[in-house]
Amino acid sequence: MLTVAPLCPAMERLGMLAACLLCWSCGVCLVSAIRRTDMYPYGPQSGDQVLAEGDDETSRVLPLSRPLTFYRTRFSQLYVATNGIISAQDLPMEKQYVDDGFPTDFPAVAPFLADIDTSGGRGQIYYRVTETPGVLNRVEVHQGFPDAKFTPTVAVVATWENVAAYEEQTRTTGPSSKVNTFQAVIGYDETDSYVIFLYPEGGLNFFGTRPKESYNVEIELPARVGFSRGEIPYLIFSRIEGPHYSVTSNEQSVKNLYQVGNTGIPGVWLFHTGNSYYFDNIVPASFSDNTFGTDNQEEEDDYLLTDGDPEFQTGPTGDHSASPDAPSSPSEEPSRQAVYDIGNVPLTSEPKYNSEPGERQYAPPNSPERAPVGGAQQQPQVTQNHSRFQQECSQNAFCSDYATGFCCHCRPGFYGNGRHCLPEGAPQRVSGKVNGTVTVGSTPVELNNIDLHAYIVVGDGRAYTAISEVPEPVGWALMPLAPIGELFGWLFALELPNSQAGFKITGAEFTRHAEAIFYPGNQRLSIVQTGHGIDNHNHLNVDTVVSGSVPFLPSGSEVTMDPFKEIYQYYPSVATSYSVREFSVVSAERGSESFSFQLKQNITYRDCRHDNRAGVPETLQITMERVFVMYVKEERILRYAITNKISPVGAEPTEPELVNPCYAGNHDCDTTAQCLPQQGQDFLCQCATGYRGDGRNCYDVDECAEGSSSCGAHAQCVNLPGSHSCQCQGGFEFGFDRRSCVDIDECSSSPCHISARCINALGSFQCQCEPGFYGDGFHCSQQEVRPKSQCEQHRDSLQGGREHGSRPSLAAFVPQCDSDGRYRPLQCHGSTGHCWCVDVRGQERAGTRTPPGTPPKDYEPERPKTHCEHHRDRVQTSSPEGYPVVGAYVPQCDAGGQYTPLQCHGSTGHCWCVDSRGQERTGTRTPPGAPPTDYEPERPKTHCEHHRDRVQTTSPEGYPIVGAYVPQCDDNGRYASLQCHGSTGHCWCVDSTGQERAGTRTPPGSPPKDCDRPVPVAPTEHPESVCERWRASLIEHYGGKPQPEQYVPQCEQDGQFSPVQCYGETTYCWCVDQDGREVPGTRSYDIVKPACLPSAAPPTVRPLPRPDVTPPPNADITLLYAQGQKIGALPLNGTRLDAARSKTLLTLHGSIVVGIAHDCKENHVYWTDLSARTINRASMAAGAEPEILINTNLVSPEGLAVDAKRRLMFWVDSNPDVIESANLDGSGRRTLFSTDLVNPRAIIVVSSTGTLYWTDWNREAPKIESASVDGQNRRVVVTDGVGLPNALTYDSSSGQVCWADAGTKRLECVSPDGSGRRVVHPSLNYPFSMVYYGNHFYYTDWRRDGVIAVSKESSQITDEYLPDQRSHLYGIAIATTHCLSGNLKIYKILPSRCHPASVAPRSLV
Repeated sequence: MLTVAPLCPAMERLGMLAACLLCWSCGVCLVSAIRRTDMYPYGPQSGDQVLAEGDDETSRVLPLSRPLTFYRTRFSQLYVATNGIISAQDLPMEKQYVDDGFPTDFPAVAPFLADIDTSGGRGQIYYRVTETPGVLNRVEVHQGFPDAKFTPTVAVVATWENVAAYEEQTRTTGPSSKVNTFQAVIGYDETDSYVIFLYPEGGLNFFGTRPKESYNVEIELPARVGFSRGEIPYLIFSRIEGPHYSVTSNEQSVKNLYQVGNTGIPGVWLFHTGNSYYFDNIVPASFSDNTFGTDNQEEEDDYLLTDGDPEFQTGPTGDHSASPDAPSSPSEEPSRQAVYDIGNVPLTSEPKYNSEPGERQYAPPNSPERAPVGGAQQQPQVTQNHSRFQQECSQNAFCSDYATGFCCHCRPGFYGNGRHCLPEGAPQRVSGKVNGTVTVGSTPVELNNIDLHAYIVVGDGRAYTAISEVPEPVGWALMPLAPIGELFGWLFALELPNSQAGFKITGAEFTRHAEAIFYPGNQRLSIVQTGHGIDNHNHLNVDTVVSGSVPFLPSGSEVTMDPFKEIYQYYPSVATSYSVREFSVVSAERGSESFSFQLKQNITYRDCRHDNRAGVPETLQITMERVFVMYVKEERILRYAITNKISPVGAEPTEPELVNPCYAGNHDCDTTAQCLPQQGQDFLCQCATGYRGDGRNCYDVDECAEGSSSCGAHAQCVNLPGSHSCQCQGGFEFGFDRRSCVDIDECSSSPCHISARCINALGSFQCQCEPGFYGDGFHCSQQEVRPKSQCEQHRDSLQGGREHGSRPSLAAFVPQCDSDGRYRPLQCHGSTGHCWCVDVRGQERAGTRTPPGTPPKDYEPERPKTHCEHHRDRVQTSSPEGYPVVGAYVPQCDAGGQYTPLQCHGSTGHCWCVDSRGQERTGTRTPPGAPPTDYEPERPKTHCEHHRDRVQTTSPEGYPIVGAYVPQCDDNGRYASLQCHGSTGHCWCVDSTGQERAGTRTPPGSPPKDCDRPVPVAPTEHPESVCERWRASLIEHYGGKPQPEQYVPQCEQDGQFSPVQCYGETTYCWCVDQDGREVPGTRSYDIVKPACLPSAAPPTVRPLPRPDVTPPPNADITLLYAQGQKIGALPLNGTRLDAARSKTLLTLHGSIVVGIAHDCKENHVYWTDLSARTINRASMAAGAEPEILINTNLVSPEGLAVDAKRRLMFWVDSNPDVIESANLDGSGRRTLFSTDLVNPRAIIVVSSTGTLYWTDWNREAPKIESASVDGQNRRVVVTDGVGLPNALTYDSSSGQVCWADAGTKRLECVSPDGSGRRVVHPSLNYPFSMVYYGNHFYYTDWRRDGVIAVSKESSQITDEYLPDQRSHLYGIAIATTHCLSGNLKIYKILPSRCHPASVAPRSLV
């Protein structure tokens, strides 16, 4: 960084220079000239524009955001020219000024006015207007102008890099190698302007240029450096020469530009160039001797906060002044002359900012806040050990001491600002409340403590936000306010190189102020979001307050917001941004409307700048690639889904193919894994800290169960996703390291009576009355009689009327005390007759109150809980639902409440001995499998074993009751999948919980069902629901035995979706709505499942919305995909997925769309419906309605193919295991194959050859077969090396059949005769369906819940599309405007018929 202030104080202040400081007697530092790295940042990476190459080029007009005062005139635009000059008006031809001296006829700022030529790539000229704090902070003028009251608001930076002098073409010598580099910076505010010229060391190699019309006379004119106002009006019609100022006069003065300066820094020149009230001529900076004296002080501000936070305090200072024996001039001791490397040293005293960035405050010269400079410079030093402040840091951070204070830094594997650190790569959750008043139109609506939840997939930057219980008028109106959820996207955005997501800067404590102003209407809404830290579950806690007004949006409106980019500017302790957003609203009442709003925001946070590390870039760009907003009226939920990436400004690559998948977000790493970019398109998946796996499948590590936690003595470990937390036992508190627990000295708070002494004990304390006093230590008296107890004082105060100084009320409740003064366990109200039980403090025990005339509750006095019982009960109710946290150690207590001498951890198997306080006895711990003395540890019994043992000991004698059913458990204690009743002979299949699977019971003597194979579900009292159909379909897909980590829908007894859905037996759970759609922002990896509310209303007799077709965007090629209850349309732009134009083609409530196909001749889409058991079609014209083609004798219709040439369709039914065909109108139905099929899934038809291909993922013998379309010539194409061949397509360019296998994870191709087999991609996730087009394969993926593109040539994943609503995608098909077949005859879609078209032949299936 660069300054115009003297270097010595600034460099010492930051501790970045050696101690060999040598100063002149006047106090001026002896330093070398500036280097190029000290110049203001320039180039395209800094947002600069580049001037065109040439000999006499002038930039386009450079508009200024605020007027610039030059001399006394205000200008609103500038121009940058090749010839080392900046002007406020368009420049004339160079021959009119370049060879002349000052003044010029036009306003000019000339850092090096000469005949410069950048033709042929000889140098570049950069320029920009900026308001970034990193630049403004460096335009510091107070050392040169001590009385200036100047705070720059705008800067103009122009840089001439390696530019050459003009040379005549006729000269015999070759082009000169001499080039110059220099820079001009104009900084200004509302009234003043200052200019800095910078000439780096080695930057000037020519000092003048030859006139173009020198007529071969060897003459060189020195460059002109200075300022000119230009001509100014005189009288009415005349103009006269305005004021001007020259810095150079001859060649030697030009050479001096980088050797000296007027700022004390060689090569740096500062000038006051304008004032709007009074200005005569340019004023150069002046640094007199006393400027560097001890009376002048330099700001020593590290952005201290006023809350006394030790992280931000400056320690005492020590004297590091220069030696008084220093020579009076450099020549006296040249060996001690210091030449400093100032490349990384900020050469400016940084301004102090308020929380509002618009109000910059600079400490004035000679302010008490400014530290002494020159010979009296002091260096801060630390007098306190940083371990005292370790508790200020996250438990996943370390504390570092610096000269001016301490800072926290996250440990490897974690990220944040040190005070708050989270596991790298792990998804993050946010929870909080929303409050405020929003006026919709003219109606104010209160938002009172409603819930906000957010879920962010850090690996690809997706942020989902949901706000519940939002009243309807506000719900519709707040849809455009995606900025509410954008905060979380900024905090955890996908980071491109050289960028940082917000959480690394702010941590979890911050305040965001945002204001949205809507147009038209001028409504204003304020948004204040406050981060309160991280809770015990590692969730960020953020509260939101909204207030103001928003435009009214009709009920049922749809809001669309296009992707956009926003630039964040970073100041110390504050980040700001400004943007204008446009959005469109479509409603039935008002049609389509366009709106916009202006958004201003700042985010303030605590900053630590003691470490002098590389700071945050001054500007970063957030790119929001997809913005999805929705209000669900029935559930009153407002949802935002945004995909976010953060990068340097302008740093995005122009070719998407060149983006590494880690930066594009289309990698296949687990959501709890980091994507590590490698060379080119390669990347590695690494499970996040606290997770274990191969990177594509990661599972939480239970540090508590494995004994790898960082918790110390007297601390309880609680596992969290990716981490763990330590909780102190009662009577203990955290020590400085936030991990070990130390005893609380309760006596320090004087809890005992004044006449008692307090005895502190480990985890507790005791009060004892002094000798001569009597009582319990809390109440002591000198009376030999027992002092009154709490109950007696309570009773007497009521009976004596002393409570509140009033008389006793006749109807008042008077407590009853026993002979020892304790509350009687049963209390009754003498007036009302109500009775209830109380505890030892007289507090009513819940559920014990009885009305008059009824017998009171039986009461058994409870003894006070012991330390062991408190410890045990606290662990057993650690979760929000009051259940024990899985994997947590639960102490074992005996009947008297004392710790049993032998303690064992139920999860880890470790055992150890403890003393009476529950503390482990050293040397007694034994590992799992090594039983302690006289003790044989047993595996905890499973549910099945408890069930079995309970039945087997049911009789009074402890024997099983004759004829009772005894469940059978396997070796691991789980229910055997086949259960049989030993007495009756009945057998049946059960699930993992031992519940009978409907339809599997067989009578005695008949063969039992194969429980490893799914069976048809018997009819229930209600029609089979969507959830039940989906569940049965997936169980069949998984071969009847889903793995613990596989998803099977969970259904309620009435068939509706359970509000909480989980992946198998894992803790990966989320909430769903009544249709089974995931509720964004509810995904959880916690042991405790998310708290989901049922959203399914009782069935009502009302029509669902009519399923009208919404035509896809106008595109030659569109991918159609099935996603549960809808069919989506995804256009292709070439071979790229055009996510911005994706839309829903057709919504089908209550359906499960699986197979999908397109008829290119009549432009119809066909699909199979697993829920309704139908095959359907619809025209892709606007407003078209679905048509049912076949609705009988279908059980599980899946794969579907259309032969547009023969007007036939083909499908597979995976329950009866048949392949059938019919005409496209549903007539002519026939069965092609019904034998030797086990689980047929995908089917395609190659119209050009009349061939069918299908997959059969029979787990014992999977295969791919083919036959002719009439059912003849059936044969096997592939049997070896296949597992679950889900997806199938045809590569018309090679004539090969290709499939994607969910078992082997490979994408392979083979010729129809079985030859030429090759692997296209070796490691897919979970493919379901696939198509081929344009040398690319496009498949739906159940792991990513999206559409993935794979290049056949590179075998790389090239693109990815993730719908905003996350759920499994099924079939995929291609809709085209032309029938693309393998022959030369190509059809173009016209209404109801096809016509040949002269289009180059292409093919696809």
